[in-house]
Amino acid sequence: MLGQVNPVAFNLFGISVYWYAIIIVSGIVLAVWLSSREAVRVGLKEDDVIDFMLWGLPSAIIGARLYYVIFQWQDYVDNPIEIILTRNGGLAIYGGLIGGGLALFFFTRHRFISTWTFLDIAAPSVILAQGIGRWGNFMNHEAYGPATTRAFLEGLHLPKFIIDNMNIDGTYHQPTFLYESIWNVLGFIVLVILRKKKDFLKEGEVVLGYVIWYSFGRFFIEGMRTDSLYAFGSIRVSQVFSLILFFGAIVVLIIRRKKGAIPFYNREKGTVKKAV
Repeated sequence: MLGQVNPVAFNLFGISVYWYAIIIVSGIVLAVWLSSREAVRVGLKEDDVIDFMLWGLPSAIIGARLYYVIFQWQDYVDNPIEIILTRNGGLAIYGGLIGGGLALFFFTRHRFISTWTFLDIAAPSVILAQGIGRWGNFMNHEAYGPATTRAFLEGLHLPKFIIDNMNIDGTYHQPTFLYESIWNVLGFIVLVILRKKKDFLKEGEVVLGYVIWYSFGRFFIEGMRTDSLYAFGSIRVSQVFSLILFFGAIVVLIIRRKKGAIPFYNREKGTVKKAV
């Protein structure tokens, strides 16, 4: 169809390189760079972030794929070799966060670094990378919402190339990928502003703010998508998970405040708290 974006960016030695992969990798590179700068600012080493990626990236990819496959098992039961083929998508963000989070826990224990502080360092960069990554879904013509009209999309003052690519199989759809991308970028801005406020946040509250912000928006946006993973019946997996994370993060934040969590950054000592 005229105006449709080709999911394949280019071919290299006969191998198709997809925009999806390029965009995801770009988001990861930016997240690592921003996290490295913040790590140095709070007294850690830039290498701490780089070294973590050797643990976290493979774990996140495996987690994202397993999460998707588990809840979409009917697509793989007859052809399990498809499980390892991810070039056309099939990665779930929540699964990636679970996999990466587990790797981060063990990494910080190994390095004697506060897990909460490391999460605070990474959280704003992660949600920005998620916002960028949603454009990979756009290139793959996925993660879209219910049917709508071209007039509705034009009323949103969207660029023509987005409107054209929301025409899926002859029907225009709402760009839920864009809604989530904008929500995530706004979340990045909010978290960075709050993190810079002196003595405003306690240790762990940047990442808890990330969880609250992201899960709140994801719950509503997921309800609009037409390609969701379902737990059972009409219950969407990501909506259930979003509710658990949203309320769970609020409870944890309240408990940590009552217990007297330390400030995110100990400016007097010029270093982050080490794990014990």
